[in-house]
Amino acid sequence: MKKYLGSAMAVVMIVGLSGCADMGLTRSQRDTGIGAVVGGVAGSALVGGPVGTIGGAAVGGLIGHEVGKR
Repeated sequence: MKKYLGSAMAVVMIVGLSGCADMGLTRSQRDTGIGAVVGGVAGSALVGGPVGTIGGAAVGGLIGHEVGKR
């Protein structure tokens, strides 16, 4: 059940971010959001639980922000 919950949360986040595609986001903001989603999913899969998800989202958001600057 927990595996399905994590996958469902990832789908909801991706769909939510895709709805913001034409809202005037800068490249850095878009890449920060994408990095946060990918990091959250990876953190949930690797560590598990809310701590892994939140930590992964934070690290992914930082990496995405830095990538978006270039």
